[in-house]
Amino acid sequence: MRLIALGIAVLASAAAAVPPNSPIYVTGHNWAPFISPMGESYRARTPEDDTLADWFNRADLNHDGFLTADEMQADAMRFFATLDADHSCSIEPDELAHYEWEVAPDVQVMARTRRPPGQSAAVGQSASDGADRDWRNHRRQRDRDEESALGLGGALQGAARYGLLDMPEPVAAADTDFDRAITRDEFRQAAIARFQLLDTAHQGRLTLAQLEALRPALPADRRRAHIDDKAADKRLGNPLPPGN
Repeated sequence: MRLIALGIAVLASAAAAVPPNSPIYVTGHNWAPFISPMGESYRARTPEDDTLADWFNRADLNHDGFLTADEMQADAMRFFATLDADHSCSIEPDELAHYEWEVAPDVQVMARTRRPPGQSAAVGQSASDGADRDWRNHRRQRDRDEESALGLGGALQGAARYGLLDMPEPVAAADTDFDRAITRDEFRQAAIARFQLLDTAHQGRLTLAQLEALRPALPADRRRAHIDDKAADKRLGNPLPPGN
């Protein structure tokens, strides 16, 4: 029951964050981002950029090639400070709304999937296919977006499409007492729990190669996306709050 309540709380948070008179579909930034385990968005500027490596190198404070739990906590606190705009030591609903609509709109359920830079729109599709093909592809993509919003078809949602954990909204998921405010301690504890989820070998440290293996691949061929969505996501998701 607690796990169900966690999911309801995250969805309620997203609903509360919707500005009035907003469009149904969110217009995300160009190109697929990497969403860190704590929800920070890293975007590529060129096709050669490795956004996961950008985050890893920033979080690896001593640059020894290993990410520890302490370093992940420190990185989480750095990101927390950027979200806590009023320095109240708590991420309030308006600050969460700013994150979901301005910082990382890709975490929203209705945000369309973005391709990595340099990846073609569809394998095997040529310009000669014409406007009719484009219209049919648009219609199919719209149907897939609507299914995703309703949780149908096994599609990954939100940040889970771009991160290392099956976690649609990583910032809101840190609110373990469901009071619609995320404290520094809650965010720190979430960082510890998520490090443990990633550290499946229980070695107390993570390498970039280990994390690269967990990164989901976006399908290049949009015509096969509906089939690919049926595949089970084997990444780990939200842990139950402590004590459950």
